[in-house]
Order: sequence, then structure tokens, then C-alpha cells
Amino acid sequence: MNRHEVRKEVFKAVFMNEFHDTEEMDNVIDVFLKGRDNAEEEDLLKNNKTEEDESYIKTKSEDIISKLDELDEMINKSIDGWKTTRMAKVDLTLIRLALYEIKYENLPVGVAINEAVSLADEFGTDNSAGFVNGALAKLV
Repeated sequence: MNRHEVRKEVFKAVFMNEFHDTEEMDNVIDVFLKGRDNAEEEDLLKNNKTEEDESYIKTKSEDIISKLDELDEMINKSIDGWKTTRMAKVDLTLIRLALYEIKYENLPVGVAINEAVSLADEFGTDNSAGFVNGALAKLV
């Protein structure tokens, strides 16, 4: 899998946290990854998912979830007029993911923002890309 595809899978795993207790997430992520393993043969060949990809997705997802309070605090302090409790869950998850990548993985700011905006176009509403871009611009 390329980096964008891996990032997309991390986004999906972290997004699921919004609908499950954090204590359950280790099991939820395992079930998510197993479901991905049961995809059709063509899909697996196309994506070239490896055990290394799966391990990275699991580790990164769990690390982001463990840092949600810290990430949300940074978001709430930086984005005037918006609190994480009012944000669309897709948008919030993408902002958290990009902020995590900037802060903890030292991913270049432009790359993190571009990836988040790209995923917002794919998974969010018509307004998501602009919101995510603007929120991240205020954060960095």
C-alpha cells in the first residue's frame, strides 16, 4: 500500500473510536483489520497490503487514540468559535490525524494538510475540505 492508502486506513480506524469506548478499541481495530483481510483477492493485489502495513496501521491508530485528549486540547485552544464537540466527526478525525502527524511524526506541514484535505474531499461533506484546511492553518 502507498502512504495515502495507509493513511486512509488509519483514518478509518481512528474514526471508529467515535462510536466505541476507548477501552474496546484494541479489539475493534483488530476486527477492522481482519475485515480488510477478507477483502476480495483483486482488492488485496491492487492495494498490496502487507503485514508491515497492518502493524503500522494498528500501532499508529492506537497511538493517536491514546493522545486524543492532548490533540483536542490543542484544537480547542487554536480554533476560535469551534470546539471539538461541535465539529463533524469526519472533519475532527482528519484534523486530529494531521495534527498528530505534524507533532509526533514530524511530517511536513504542507504534506499533512494536503493529505487531510484530500481525505476530506473523499469522506467529508462539500464543506469539509475548506474547514479542515482552515482549521489546520490556524493550528500550525
